[in-house]
Amino acid sequence: MTDIDTSAAAVPAPGDDTPAFIAPVAMENDPDALFAGDRGILDADVRRVLVRILQRRFLMAESSPAEWRLLLEHQQMIESRLNDLFVRLVVDHERGVAYKEQVRSDEVDVPILLKDEAYSRAETLVLVYLRTVFQRETTAGAPSARVDVEEVEQTVLTYFAETDGTRASQQRAVRTAIARLDREGIIEEESEGRYRIGPLIEIVLSAEVLRDLQRWLDAQTADANAPGDRTAETVASGTADIFEGEPA
Repeated sequence: MTDIDTSAAAVPAPGDDTPAFIAPVAMENDPDALFAGDRGILDADVRRVLVRILQRRFLMAESSPAEWRLLLEHQQMIESRLNDLFVRLVVDHERGVAYKEQVRSDEVDVPILLKDEAYSRAETLVLVYLRTVFQRETTAGAPSARVDVEEVEQTVLTYFAETDGTRASQQRAVRTAIARLDREGIIEEESEGRYRIGPLIEIVLSAEVLRDLQRWLDAQTADANAPGDRTAETVASGTADIFEGEPA
């Protein structure tokens, strides 16, 4: 067996300015690294999309076209990173919506990263009304559905009982619910007090959940003394599973 002559490799030939050894590049001086000690392999823009998905309840193609394009281009890699955290990515191409779900399994011990954040009773009532209007308008062939704050209040307030506080406090609860749904992109204010209902409403409230809530509302209307709060919050919690948002 022939040994390697390391001395020949260590000593440069006469007139050769090439160093005998190449010094390793420090991570912080690596042009591909984004910060000192960076071991990530994703480009900066793709990392931002990944963080956006983790931070927010959903990503909309309409409001974030550049991020949506990057998501589709690097979907497999982003899904892989989320799966490492026991989180599933759902991409609805038809509606242009992407969101995440907490993976739950009876076979595997899954640490829960995402916290549940169910909608309040007032928010659930507003969602039911918005979903009903959206379904009615789109079924009739309308390209979009719109509502006014006053008509939302007028309908939703009929489901409040006297024990739910004063009329002023009930109105504040409805306005607060509308503001949250506006922030989340479920509705979009086009002019003061006038909102367009986006297709995200179909994801937040599926047809099955809508039917359950409508049955509950019918029962509550028939019996004003029926214990509605717990039922509403239980059904509404079903909408939280697909929108588990901020890390716990």
